[in-house]
Amino acid sequence: MDLISAEQRPDPNEKLVKVFDSEQESEAMVVKGLLDSAGIDNDLQSASLLQDAFPGLGGMIILVREEDAEKARGLLEEYRQPETVAEAADADETES
Repeated sequence: MDLISAEQRPDPNEKLVKVFDSEQESEAMVVKGLLDSAGIDNDLQSASLLQDAFPGLGGMIILVREEDAEKARGLLEEYRQPETVAEAADADETES
């Protein structure tokens, strides 16, 4: 593990909560990048390593600090919206 990735990961002594899980590693990497760009410290882990904490879960999960969970979930909800405000504005401009 390099020094940069160690600095970006949450402190293991802090309470971490799961905000995202996926069977697809590529999807989890996109979400991790989204959280990184928003300045939310997160940790992407293989769910198979965390079977004790999250039984029956496979694939990849993303953990964040408990105090960042609401912000992270809000960001992910925004990301899942089919059309953003900017896209709607662009559509309005092309119709004019």
